[in-house]
Amino acid sequence: MITDADRALLRRALAIAAHAITLGDAPYGSLLAGPDGGILAEAHNTVRRDDDITAHPELKLARWAARELAPGTAARTTMYTSCQPCGMCEGGILRSGLGRVVYALSTAQLVELNPDSGAWTPVPTDGPALPDEARAPITAYYGPR
Repeated sequence: MITDADRALLRRALAIAAHAITLGDAPYGSLLAGPDGGILAEAHNTVRRDDDITAHPELKLARWAARELAPGTAARTTMYTSCQPCGMCEGGILRSGLGRVVYALSTAQLVELNPDSGAWTPVPTDGPALPDEARAPITAYYGPR
């Protein structure tokens, strides 16, 4: 359930997105709120400026949380973001252990506004191809199970 406090923090994420435009960056902004609702960190999209396709604000904050927060604290945080996280960012959020994500605009709504944002061609994958050989370094690292 979205609360008034959630809406206020979402509006801050939208302000970050709007400010990004004034810096020449793409209009996406996010923040991470701690268990008490206070803002821990903020970020905006710097893909063009950094020449880094992974410089989405959601992924930057997930990486920050994984480095800087204890797992129990990360699990009680909420990320507020101007748009629904993409698949890359979802993976980072999942791995970082964040507790919740609240977004202002869905991916479908974003694609209506900017059709290029949904123009990614799926990459064909094949496998598993060498599962027995691939087990060796995994077992060497983690031990036999």
